[in-house]
Amino acid sequence: MPTGIRDYPARAREIIRKDPLVRESVTGATIAFDEKRRRSYAEIDAEAWRRWAEGVKNHTLTHLDRYLTEAEARLEANGAEVHWAEDAAEAREIVMELAQRHSVRDVVKGKSMLTEEIDLNPALERARIDVLETDLGEFILQLFNEPPSHILGPAIHKSLQQVRNLFTEVLRTDSDADPDTLAQAAREALSDVFIRADMGITGANFLVAETGTVALIENEGNIRLATSLPRVHVAIVGIEKLLPRMTDLAGFLQLTARAATGQPIGCFVSLIQGPALHPEDDGPEEVHVILVDNGRTDVLAHEHAWEALRCLRCGACLNVCPVYRQTGGHAYGYVYSGPIGSVLDPGLLGLHEAMPLPFASSLCGACFDACPVRIPIPELLLEWRREAQEAGLTPWKERAALAGLAGMATRPGLYRAAGKLGSRLAGTGMARSLPMLGAWAEDRALPKPSRRTFRELWRAGIE
Repeated sequence: MPTGIRDYPARAREIIRKDPLVRESVTGATIAFDEKRRRSYAEIDAEAWRRWAEGVKNHTLTHLDRYLTEAEARLEANGAEVHWAEDAAEAREIVMELAQRHSVRDVVKGKSMLTEEIDLNPALERARIDVLETDLGEFILQLFNEPPSHILGPAIHKSLQQVRNLFTEVLRTDSDADPDTLAQAAREALSDVFIRADMGITGANFLVAETGTVALIENEGNIRLATSLPRVHVAIVGIEKLLPRMTDLAGFLQLTARAATGQPIGCFVSLIQGPALHPEDDGPEEVHVILVDNGRTDVLAHEHAWEALRCLRCGACLNVCPVYRQTGGHAYGYVYSGPIGSVLDPGLLGLHEAMPLPFASSLCGACFDACPVRIPIPELLLEWRREAQEAGLTPWKERAALAGLAGMATRPGLYRAAGKLGSRLAGTGMARSLPMLGAWAEDRALPKPSRRTFRELWRAGIE
């Protein structure tokens, strides 16, 4: 999909200055998510679970060819049809061919970041196929004609009043309707579509190689309907979603729910292995699983970035990120935002295309502490920054400033003089007019400098 990543600085400034409700909505929602995660982690030996999950995912990724082959064989033995897509275009082509084969006119979808990644909805709409998002947050954003801004809560940047106004216009609800009433109106609008839909499209939280099982976690029940009522179910699965054994799935279902929503487990867990065996059985007539690469093997081949493929798409790193909370996900310009996007997007898209996301971080480390599979996001950010610096992708002013800082730091006399000068300038406010530093200081409150430098205080303490 086309990205707007390079416009991140300008877009972030615009959101912060012109739409303060976004910061308020996103901060409130992410803090609530994170508080639930913390309470849920406290109920278990979270560090032991995280280390176990890290090990399972590392083993899977380093034996991915073996488990993909096993999963394909098991799925086909279960009656599902397996397709392989090297890139987004091929994935879209497979879906369109299936839709044409079955004369599909209506599609219902479960929430899937991968379908956003491959730009599936616009392709279906160009073919005059009606496609409806059935997750409540995605349904809201489809009415707003906006992409999701968060992995878990796609519409968290919207206020209650904005949703009220939208539903009043589109669904004729009362202008002061409460959230339960709004949710019920959405359910009623979706109910008939589930019945008439020819195809249900979902992603997958996990794919178990041992049994050929597609596992989906949800809290609304819409995925259960989208995978069982239409004649055809299509699961679009990133190749990194593999787990080796069914026993692994039990732990990952619980850990993902705790990291994402603070629940012991999701309200609905669907385990799909193939189509209905007999005409009288529940379930679709056909199940198709599309295994998508779209840059993932490039990430896997990277010396450091491959660890980002452990991601469970729980959103925990976004919920704790002080940078993400200022703008929400739209500023990032791509489907994967926040800390995980800043380390995954350079691998999927290329570092040049993903600049300057590796620098959109304070390196506070909260993302690593929250991650259920211990992805070392701060370390990966530093690695991408190093590669960007070596490739000359950072602004020349920044490179010059860093070179000057390095030269000053290795000359004690010059370092002492610069420290004294800097403390004096900070006190006068002149820093805002200095080249390079002025832009950084524009939106920040500069600290009041001490009357004596640290070196002076240190020397006085020794004497």
